[in-house]
Formats: sequence, structure tokens, C-alpha cells
Amino acid sequence: MGIEVVRLSDVSKIFTVRTQKSLKDSLINALVRRHHDEEFRALDHVDLSINAGESLGLVGPNGSGKSTMLKVIGGILVPNGGKVQVRGRLAAMIELGAGFHQDLTGRENVFLNAAILGLSKTVTQSYLDSIVEFSGISEFIDTQVKFYSSGMYVRLAFAVAVHVDPDVLLVDEVLAVGDEPFQVKCMEKIHQFQQEGRTIVLVSHSAAQVLQVCDRAVVLDHGRVKLDGSPELALSELQDHYQTMIEADAEAASRAHSTYDAKIVDLWFGDGTLAPETQIELNTGDAIVIGGQLEFAHPVPGWKLLVRVENSLGMHFIQVDSEANLAQTLPCTEHARFSLELPDNRLPSGDYLLSVFVYDANGVQLDGRVRELPLRVTTGQRSTGPVYSDATLTFS
Repeated sequence: MGIEVVRLSDVSKIFTVRTQKSLKDSLINALVRRHHDEEFRALDHVDLSINAGESLGLVGPNGSGKSTMLKVIGGILVPNGGKVQVRGRLAAMIELGAGFHQDLTGRENVFLNAAILGLSKTVTQSYLDSIVEFSGISEFIDTQVKFYSSGMYVRLAFAVAVHVDPDVLLVDEVLAVGDEPFQVKCMEKIHQFQQEGRTIVLVSHSAAQVLQVCDRAVVLDHGRVKLDGSPELALSELQDHYQTMIEADAEAASRAHSTYDAKIVDLWFGDGTLAPETQIELNTGDAIVIGGQLEFAHPVPGWKLLVRVENSLGMHFIQVDSEANLAQTLPCTEHARFSLELPDNRLPSGDYLLSVFVYDANGVQLDGRVRELPLRVTTGQRSTGPVYSDATLTFS
């Protein structure tokens, strides 16, 4: 049983959404005793505990309450109900640079922002060289920040935040700041914190980032905890939610348009003897063969076909475009049948789904079958990772 450093007990956060748009609306509503304010429950009776040394990911669709929960933990927002307990020093990388003053220099803002985060002037002075060096903008440190680029601004703010020496680090969609070398530096700092046993709470829409950083993940939906488990399980649940939304949108669009330019009427693996929903099993190295039947309401010159292979978490592994990758012009007819072979696949063990899209010559999607054709790949497990290698090892 770990030491609990963050505890949310029956926490709720409600925002008031004002629907009055003008002074006239306010006066009329007051006269007729109508109240047009609406409540939005961003967090709805949430219970959550986080132990010391855990790296927790908060995932969910937009508006699910992720950033609100982070701000409640950080003390930026006060909940309307429930109790929040945090042990140890806390640093929140939520709105980087929120405490910066545009007319002060970068150096002056380091001291200002560090003071807001709880560091004394003496401690900040001892960290100053390290902060400036980490930010990579030493030549501009005595320039007013209003002349900084957005990247420079965020780099300096990130550098200050990670030098607060926190026990609990809150991170909201800020691990992709700056150029690639700086992103690598940020991730190295996060991994250093993990090795030192610090607690990290990360909000991110990047499945790869959650898998890389977190050992536990929570799925939020309409302010409630929908699932609390491994990152793989949480991301799979989230992907199922997105797939349901995609299918609902596609069905609505289909009902809204009685006519079509192109339609994917059938898809299959191999020679088409298996039903599309039947999961086929292959070994790494086997060829993947996909076939399909398309119909066009009228000939569409220059139409394109795109096939994508992704895993259950929505990470793309293979994408083939008839024009960009295969440099092929497809037949301009009212019926088309295609067969695409992906020889010697290098997919690692796992479950995959295939999507097929049809576009016109201008790149406008005409039809799509998303995350269908289930595929399971097994390997000899000689390597792991996003690409399988039939590795051998010899000594001399």
C-alpha cells in the first residue's frame, strides 16, 4: 500500500454559463422574472486517490473535466463540494507563463514566476543559471518577454516550473512545447522526476505520450470517472468511445444526404470468402491482402483510395495512398473492385483494425469505412516495439 499524496473525496465543480447576450436581454429577463443562467457540472462527485511515485494520466474527450480536475488538485479552482487533500510541494504546468509580465525581462520574470510558485529569491538565484541553460534562450534573457516568440515564452516558463523541486507535478498538454531537442529535454526531465519517486499527473490527448509516461490512467466522461486502470485499458476504452462517436456521425451524415458520389459497398480480407467482421490471424511476415467493392453515382475523375492499419489504441502503423504512395490513377467508372496487398508485414504482436477511405481529386472524402476488418498478428517475440524485427544474437 503506497503513501497517498493526493486525495479527492466526492469532489464537484460547477460553472455558471450565462446565456444573456446583451443589456436588453438582462432587463427583459428581470422584468419577466426569467433566469437564463445555466449550470455546467465539470466534475461530478469524483473520488480519486494518487499514491507517491505514481504517474497518472487523465484522458477523455474535450469537455470531460480533465483540466478542471488538474486545476482543482492544484488549488487554482475551488470545488463547489467535496474535499481535496495534497501532501508535499506542488508545481502546476497548466498555463505556462500565466504569471509573466510582458514589460519585464526574461530574467525578471524568472524571479516573479518562481515567487508565485513558492520559491524564495535566494533559492531562485541558486537555480537561475540552470533555469536559463535549460530554457536555451540565454541570449534573450535580458530582453522584455513581449518580444519573445511563443516558443521562447513557453520554454522559459517550463524551465522555471521544473526547477520548483516539486513532490507532485501537474502537467496539462505542455510536453510538446518548443522544437524537437527541447521536447526530448522535457521528457528526460519527466523521466528523471519518475526515477526520483515524484508523483506526476498528466493530461494529454496523445496516446503515445500517455503510454510513454504513465503507469496508470483515468478516463473521464462528463465529469465522472468512467475507468481507472492501466494506460492500455484506459486508452482502449477511450478509443471505443471515439469510435462510437464516429459511427454516430457517419450514420447522421448518411441520413442527411440521400445522394452520394461514391460508396464503399463491401470490404474483405483475401479472396472475400470470410465475412468482413471475422478477425483473421496472421504471422509477422505474412502478406495482408484487402479487397473491396465501390460504386459511384457518376464517374469521378481522379478519385483516390487510402487504406490505414492502426492498433486498438488508434495509433497508425501503416497508411497507403493510391496516388501519393502508389502513384496510380484509378479507373473512372461507376463500379470499381480493388485488391491491395501489403507483403511481408512487420507488425508486432497485437490486434489491428483497417480503415478504407475514398477521396475525390481535390481531397474531399466521399466515403469511408472506419476501423473495420479486424486483424490479429502473432510473432516469435524476438523483438518488441512498433516494428517487429526477426532478431538474432551471436557472440564471438
